[in-house]
Amino acid sequence: MTQTQARVDTVIFGGGIAGLWLLNRLVAEGRNAVLFEQDALGSSQTIASQGMIHGGIKYALGGALTGESEAIAAMPGHWARCLEGKGDVDISACNVLSHHFYLWSTRSITSKLTSFFASKMLRGRVNSVKAADRPPAFDSPQFRGSLYRLADLVLDVPSLLDTLAAPHRDRIFRIDWQTAALLRKDRRIIALRFADGLMLEADHFVFAAGAGNEALLNAVNLEQPAMQRRPLQQVLVKHDFPSPLYAHCMGNNPSPRLTISSHRCNDGRHCWYLGGDLATEGVNMDSGELIERAQKELAELFPWINFGTTQWATLKVDRAEPRQTQLVKPDKAYAERPKDCDNLLVCWPTKLTLTPDMANQASTLLGSTPPNGATGAIPEALERLPRPPIATPCWETLF
Repeated sequence: MTQTQARVDTVIFGGGIAGLWLLNRLVAEGRNAVLFEQDALGSSQTIASQGMIHGGIKYALGGALTGESEAIAAMPGHWARCLEGKGDVDISACNVLSHHFYLWSTRSITSKLTSFFASKMLRGRVNSVKAADRPPAFDSPQFRGSLYRLADLVLDVPSLLDTLAAPHRDRIFRIDWQTAALLRKDRRIIALRFADGLMLEADHFVFAAGAGNEALLNAVNLEQPAMQRRPLQQVLVKHDFPSPLYAHCMGNNPSPRLTISSHRCNDGRHCWYLGGDLATEGVNMDSGELIERAQKELAELFPWINFGTTQWATLKVDRAEPRQTQLVKPDKAYAERPKDCDNLLVCWPTKLTLTPDMANQASTLLGSTPPNGATGAIPEALERLPRPPIATPCWETLF
């Protein structure tokens, strides 16, 4: 077998939001970077996201700003600049589903107070909604709760993936780990080896593959950083109610009782994608049991809405993150060098909103750009590799 050698500055593994955002960022900085994905771009955790870019409102609901809400507070502004084409990554072609979403409470006193304190803590970004300005889902005299409008974004995740991939499709490749392998020697990854004899070398390697980081770390015999999975089981309801809704319902817990995002399906019907406590508390339920609970929730929260013909499905999702004590939720994005490998970065954004923060950390750790100050050519030997498609959203595959 003839061995061919090729070289780039940075190799990224993982074609979800983390890897694609970082690819755009590094190429803009002048790095000759390429990305490898084993499935479809955004498959698994990214495509399962509800697309809400929030500034920490969900994490201030317990009555005090936490480290997490402070770290996340600047993110909506960062994303807004990128949507205008003025940020570190240009996503101006991305479809924005909504420039706000809602926070509402039921009639319970605890729920109302929770929403009230959240609105006071984040004044200027959260405003009470008058009856005349309610969205269609709450436009009923039967609604007796409190309703707030949050100045945060909701993005169309498939569009976001396509927007990030489009400028650099020539740098994105599909990899088959049955025939490819990472080679490590002492404190460095020395190459990515392919079955045809191609050896791709790089100054830097980045693991940004979400749950796939665990297998990648095992492949180069690294035990740290350890990963945790926090599972969800989301519910999807396809229906005939024509108006979209993006909202968090607050109950008696600091976390949302129910989170709703809306998606128009290819057949013209609408799907509400349901998360929040419903998804976390229902993770171990069988699908039928969780759907029954979701049906009761919607009947209790929206008794005035006629959803027409409905179809129901559930989706299990693993949120992959750096391991925390007692498996709690991380309070910030993660990008670090393992102590035993000098040219590797391991990254988890921990949530969609914090992806730019993760990229900032990774860029700082990678240091100055190559001396030539210009993005180099993509090795010709990579051109024969297949290209991954964009993942199909669950509301198109589960019904």
